Amino acid sequence: MAGKGDLLYAWTTDEGLREKAETGGAVTALLRHALESGMVDGVFAVRKGADVYDAMPALITDPAEIGGIAGSLHCGTLLLPKQMRRCLLATDPDMRIATVLKGCEVKAMYEMAKRNQVNLDNIIIIGLNCGGTIRPEIARIIVREKLGLDPDDVVKEEIDKGKFIVITKDGEHAAVSIDELEEGAEDLLGNEGLGRRSNCRRCKIKIPRQADLACGNWGVIGEKAGKATFVEVCSEKGANLFNSAVKAGALANEPANPKGIEIRGKVENAMLKLGDKWRERYFGALGEGTERLNKIREQTSRCIKCYSCIENCPVCYCVDCSVKKDYLVEPGVIPPPFMFHLIRFAHISDSCVNCGQCEELCPVEISNSVFLHAIQTDLEKLFGFHPGEDMTPPVLALVEESSERDRLIATGSDQIFDVFK
Repeated sequence: MAGKGDLLYAWTTDEGLREKAETGGAVTALLRHALESGMVDGVFAVRKGADVYDAMPALITDPAEIGGIAGSLHCGTLLLPKQMRRCLLATDPDMRIATVLKGCEVKAMYEMAKRNQVNLDNIIIIGLNCGGTIRPEIARIIVREKLGLDPDDVVKEEIDKGKFIVITKDGEHAAVSIDELEEGAEDLLGNEGLGRRSNCRRCKIKIPRQADLACGNWGVIGEKAGKATFVEVCSEKGANLFNSAVKAGALANEPANPKGIEIRGKVENAMLKLGDKWRERYFGALGEGTERLNKIREQTSRCIKCYSCIENCPVCYCVDCSVKKDYLVEPGVIPPPFMFHLIRFAHISDSCVNCGQCEELCPVEISNSVFLHAIQTDLEKLFGFHPGEDMTPPVLALVEESSERDRLIATGSDQIFDVFK
């Protein structure tokens, strides 16, 4: 029986499913078993849309349809937790769901749970190792300009062993080094070059151990390479699902190869060091103090007040949003005052999970995620709070929502101190 902390190789016993799925199909088998056994009411995952650059959220309630989920889509940059909350749990908060999430999404799920937006007791999280994602429009440029292929001919993509790899409908394989794509990148105020999203470069959650099970292909070696999934059991809930699938005959497993465990650790450590390098580069370009404020002010002066950053942030949840108050942002005034951005940063920066949605979906390409992540890491050093790692309340958890408080902040009144007493 598997228990919390166990490291295993696992694969589906269904030959047909194994042919469709990736790395042995363990994740697909676990999701199907969760549905068939009645452990969950639905699976919330990603389907491939028109092509490999098009990721679509999907609710699956029929076990027979599980084989149609996309697996790894490195060019699909959705953030599933908020979509889950918006599409499913708003109407049926007690729905039991199994979901597959990358590291930043698992962090987002925890921060949403702290804010009573989701109930983790009803959610089984299978976390996927993640070396980063690439914006779909950037991926098309890479395929066309770096690989010399027609982007529309690509039917499969992968990021593995430091390379972006594609396979065409004619079976042609092509690859380019991620380092080569990113080495020409300048700071956040210049050309970022090609490659992964900026938040992915800075990410240090490569194996999402906050999930119930952490799965991937790192560390699968020998005869099982490409034919099994490396599974780390991270919770009792994860152990229950895993053992139930094994007992039902849906999943086979064996202890992970010790050498494979060592290799997995080296891969993770190398990527963590790379994350540190990119943090130093991005945050260093921002500067400190007044220099940082001026750079943020300069970039945010392009803001058209579309609220995309707010609508897509997993930490933003207030029905009565502070930065939408008329006394702060006069209707029709563009760009909004700098305080618009500072209040939002102050409101959520302690809990930023570095998902990158606020930057990727900004129509005027403001580097929002860099600003928020830089502030968050400073607050982490100051207060020791690590967002999205467990259910520890955020730094600002004791600050009550209040229209009066919002008004006093906006007007800069000294009475604000009385509100916080």
